[in-house]
Amino acid sequence: MSLLPYLVNELVRDTYDPFSRLYDQNFGLGLLNDDLLRRPAISTPILAGYIRPHRHLHPDDSGISTVANQKDQFKVNLDVQQFKPEEVNVKVVDDYLVVEGKHEERQDKHGYISRQFTRRYKLPPNVNLEAISSNLSSDGVLSITAPKKPEKNDAKEISIPVIQTNQPAIKQSNKADEKSSGDKMET
Repeated sequence: MSLLPYLVNELVRDTYDPFSRLYDQNFGLGLLNDDLLRRPAISTPILAGYIRPHRHLHPDDSGISTVANQKDQFKVNLDVQQFKPEEVNVKVVDDYLVVEGKHEERQDKHGYISRQFTRRYKLPPNVNLEAISSNLSSDGVLSITAPKKPEKNDAKEISIPVIQTNQPAIKQSNKADEKSSGDKMET
């Protein structure tokens, strides 16, 4: 079976359906003039999944969280620049760090928008839950730090002396003794 009819169909379908990418998941970004007026050079739906839609953003501004599980702490950095501090909630639920953000519909330069997100991070078992702290920087990065409890090193090292004895640990007995003891056990 050839893939050629499928590929041709995908190319033709994209030609007649210029708004097929309208519902891509890039809702947080504003539209560029290029998005509405000019078709991109590679616009086939087959290749659309391999094109980075955030071509105009710096990778550090992509809103992706970074997680670091270090020896002394567990740390999460999350871009929440679209939210006010009172719209972000950080809590621990069943050994998970849960970060939620929500703001109601409001107007921006492209129309009306509302945003909501929830992120869950599994906490390591040795995190001190009472000492978790969160800070929001001026550039909108939420930093959550969870210090780890010091490892209990209660294991004491005790040196045990090795004493050599002059007697064997396994005693060898005569076969005649084994037969006589075996006969006695059967009766």
